[in-house]
Amino acid sequence: MIQVCSDDDDGIRINKQEEQEKSGGLFAGIMSPAQWDLPPELCCRPMAFVALTGLDVVYNAIHRAIWDAFCANRRADRVPISFKVLPGDHEYPKCRTKRTSYEWYIPKGILKTGWMNKHLNLVPALVVLFYELDWDDPQWKEKQSECATKVEIVRTSLQGRNTKVAVVLIQKKTPLPPGEDLVASERASALCGACDLSGKSLFVLPHTDHLVGYIIRLENAFYEHAQTYYYNEIRRVKSHKEFLNKTTHQLLFVRHQFKMGFFSELKQDTQNALKYYRTAYSLVHELRAHETNMLEIKTMGGFINYKICRLCFQHNTPLDAIAQFRKHIDLCKKKIGSAELAFEHTAWMSKQFQSFGDLFDEAIKLGLTAIQTQNPGFYYQQAAYYAQERKQQAGQLCSHEPGGGYPAPDPLETLSGALDFYGQRPWRQGHQMVQMGEEYYHAKDYTKALKLLDYVMCDYRTERWWSLLTSILCTALKCSYLMGQVKDYITYSMELVGRASILPEEQKSRIEKNLIKVLMNEVPEPEPDCDPASVQTAQSLWSDRMSLAGNNEFAIEVQDYVPFVQCKAKFLSPSFHIDEPVQLHVYVRADCPHPVRFSKLCVSLSNQEYNQYCLLEDASKGKDILEPSTQENMCLVPGKTRKYCFKFVAKTEDVGKKIEITSVGLMLGRETGRYVYLNWRGGWGDAASSHETLQASRSFKRRTRLPEQHVDWDTVTIQSSTMIISRVPKISVQLTHEPPALTNEMYCMIVTIQSEEDTVAKDIKLTAGLKPGQDANLTQSTQITLNGTEVCDDSHPALLPDIPLGDLQPGQKIVKPLYIRCVSTGSRILLFHVAYSDETVTLETVVPFEVAMKFVSSKFEHLERVYVDIPFLLMMDILSASPWPIELVNSEVQLASSMTAIDQPQSQVEGVTLQTSECASECFLLKCPPVQNGTSTVASGHYIISWKRKSAFAETSVVRTIVILPHVMVENIPLYVHAELPSFGRVRESLPVRYRLENRTGLVQDVEISVEPSDAFMFSGLKQVRMRILPGAEQEMLYNFYPLMAGYQVLPQLNISLVRFPNISNQLLRRFLPSRIFVKPQGRNGDTSIEAA
Repeated sequence: MIQVCSDDDDGIRINKQEEQEKSGGLFAGIMSPAQWDLPPELCCRPMAFVALTGLDVVYNAIHRAIWDAFCANRRADRVPISFKVLPGDHEYPKCRTKRTSYEWYIPKGILKTGWMNKHLNLVPALVVLFYELDWDDPQWKEKQSECATKVEIVRTSLQGRNTKVAVVLIQKKTPLPPGEDLVASERASALCGACDLSGKSLFVLPHTDHLVGYIIRLENAFYEHAQTYYYNEIRRVKSHKEFLNKTTHQLLFVRHQFKMGFFSELKQDTQNALKYYRTAYSLVHELRAHETNMLEIKTMGGFINYKICRLCFQHNTPLDAIAQFRKHIDLCKKKIGSAELAFEHTAWMSKQFQSFGDLFDEAIKLGLTAIQTQNPGFYYQQAAYYAQERKQQAGQLCSHEPGGGYPAPDPLETLSGALDFYGQRPWRQGHQMVQMGEEYYHAKDYTKALKLLDYVMCDYRTERWWSLLTSILCTALKCSYLMGQVKDYITYSMELVGRASILPEEQKSRIEKNLIKVLMNEVPEPEPDCDPASVQTAQSLWSDRMSLAGNNEFAIEVQDYVPFVQCKAKFLSPSFHIDEPVQLHVYVRADCPHPVRFSKLCVSLSNQEYNQYCLLEDASKGKDILEPSTQENMCLVPGKTRKYCFKFVAKTEDVGKKIEITSVGLMLGRETGRYVYLNWRGGWGDAASSHETLQASRSFKRRTRLPEQHVDWDTVTIQSSTMIISRVPKISVQLTHEPPALTNEMYCMIVTIQSEEDTVAKDIKLTAGLKPGQDANLTQSTQITLNGTEVCDDSHPALLPDIPLGDLQPGQKIVKPLYIRCVSTGSRILLFHVAYSDETVTLETVVPFEVAMKFVSSKFEHLERVYVDIPFLLMMDILSASPWPIELVNSEVQLASSMTAIDQPQSQVEGVTLQTSECASECFLLKCPPVQNGTSTVASGHYIISWKRKSAFAETSVVRTIVILPHVMVENIPLYVHAELPSFGRVRESLPVRYRLENRTGLVQDVEISVEPSDAFMFSGLKQVRMRILPGAEQEMLYNFYPLMAGYQVLPQLNISLVRFPNISNQLLRRFLPSRIFVKPQGRNGDTSIEAA
């Protein structure tokens, strides 16, 4: 019920429920009066948000006192901070990926509905970790490590945000003045290093009588950190301006000015906030107004006007506030929009006057003096007038449709009940973009058509307009086909054959067959009803795409689409003990017409060391996508859910840590051809999954019980993370005593500890006494001791921590009597805690280095085979895989009898030290003697490396590693050709080249030689000749080459043909000849052509 009264006290009551009943629900998509109420996050005073973690305010009395000091009795002189206690692993809102370019970005609205609340209550400027730790704590090292772990958990949960992190140490003693406690200084520095904190982010809070004073000092320090955060956020938003243009980014200019104003308010810089809000107000009224965005412009204009007026009253400049409001009303009163929505406009006008009246009234309560012509009553009267007018307009409009009813369920209802942006209606204005996209398609401008259609498809997927989405996808598929865009074609095809498409089965079948063709690197069939000339061009483009070796791998982020493959990944339990395997199930289902086979399924976890255990890969990598797989379960049958099980054992260091599924990847196609990776971020979900999951949870349909091997997709729940917890201790603790205890007696409690472990339980410690967190009076009236012969007094503690009991063998018992003196009556909770450890060492073994070997020619060209008596090189690359430095002491090559060294082989890596991933190389010049049968594969020998770990910790011994050299094919060659020529030439100076041809057979060789001319040389000598070379003889040919150009130039090439050996190719003989030479330019003094010119 909303009541607005005018000066003559004629109350005008607007009952929202009555009006909705009267209108028959005809205007469910229209703003109701209550919906014009300003959001509370807009009306409140923005204060810096600081999150406090590590405080147990329920069970720990000290922590409760600290929290009360922060939040109770906050006077006006204390800094404006909003505090909230959160758990250490609290998940903050995820940070969106930073946009690197705004070139193709078109904003969907001005301000998101959750943005202000997010920065007021969800995203802190500072997270403060409270931790109990004294400088002289006997377990300093362990607690320092634990504190660093907690800080790292906080940083991980912030997920890339710029939020500051600070640590407060809760201590029992009052600290000494700075500089006097050397131990504190050293340990503070060590703690800052372990937690990766600056010295300004570490604080000490003594729990003494002056707690509130220490808290106020802490608040001031927190406030400075928060101001720095908001200052950096303003700079970050301001930096976007250089990437924006006023053609497509007008909404962003308004959005960014509003955000800077809001951050300035959080920073308590109200003067700059007012400046930013004034700029935002001017920009919002520069937007081109039409019926589709009129409501959003008025809504945001009203929000910004409220902020400006509020700040003007706060700055004690009421005339500025009144002038701003008059300007606001003059600019907006004629922005009515459609005549049918006039009642909505008058409701909005009523709310504007009422809100300003409330601000004016609040300022008067704070001391502002009103005058007769300017007072809140005037604005309330105008609000009442517009409210009455709205009621009349709504009544007239509803009277035309007396029997109209609104459909149920509401087709305009959003999933969350809230809209994405302030001032928008529950439907999208995408129809015009679709028409423009289709116009571009018919105009054959497929690039622009695809850009517009792709933009609209995002909204239609989210809002589940499947018929519209299918129509747009068909046009987009044609565009991608006609442009030869492989990734887009694959993406749209995967959607059109899936569950979101309403195409007939025969069309889905055709599209799926085309998709398979593309994944097999074949040209797809043309899409129907395409322009014939464009189809011809497209077929040529696709043929080019098929011939390209690269660009054959694609990745699709599934959460933005609705493909025909669905996936759900879950851990079988929210937690697993360290001594049991972690079990993970992945469910996959296909909705296409025909079965489809995938080649790889992999799960990525937050700890990437476990990824290797969550991988399923088809062993038959050479087969194409249509051939049956040897692994039958890698074939997805339409409508059938496949389940894949993975398990691994967590590491000891992960106890207390959370393991999350970051993504699941499924590969369609082959790595040897073309393939596409479907990536489900978080392990499940596409653009339609959220709504489907919601519908399944609301459904009360009775499901038939399926056989064990079958899985009901809708019943599969999501468990995307699990916690690794300590194993169940195999030790028993029994207490023997005779309750109740009598006042002041030395009450005996016998603790019996028995080990049921299979191994020795080491370093057992017992903590016994009064459980912390109870009434402080009980702490003063309870004493405990191990010695029953003495009577306890006030010097004895209420809790004995870490009583050492030594080691405990399997099955062994320890009996420990404890004596407790209770001075006062009443109930008290006693704690008996046993801690122990059993140590295990996991020794991981890795190879120290990898050796790569290859045979190359004298021109360093790779050789598949070598030739008799022709020199070649054996190249050795030693790549270090060791995390520690490795010293190569020596290396040698032991050749087989079928191979000889031309020079005496000497180690070229002796004394070399390799760090991780470094590589050392050496080579040996070898040749092969004649073989018996013309062609055979021969052994090469062994490569021996002597090495040792280079360590300052201990002297290490030399290790000798023997590597078998690869076998190589050796061939006889009938004719050996080599050339003798200088190392370089000079332009226009003669270059003598001598070719030697050696007959290596017992037959007379008929050789035909011709010289191919080169543009870079003139030459003299026989251009074509036929000669005979006797067995074992050598023939020489002399040429004079005359270089014409400088640089690396191609020499004239010899074409050699052997009449008796037609199988010996010219290319083979050319391998022994140089193909290029470097030609220097001629000097200036010797250049006769310049002188002649």
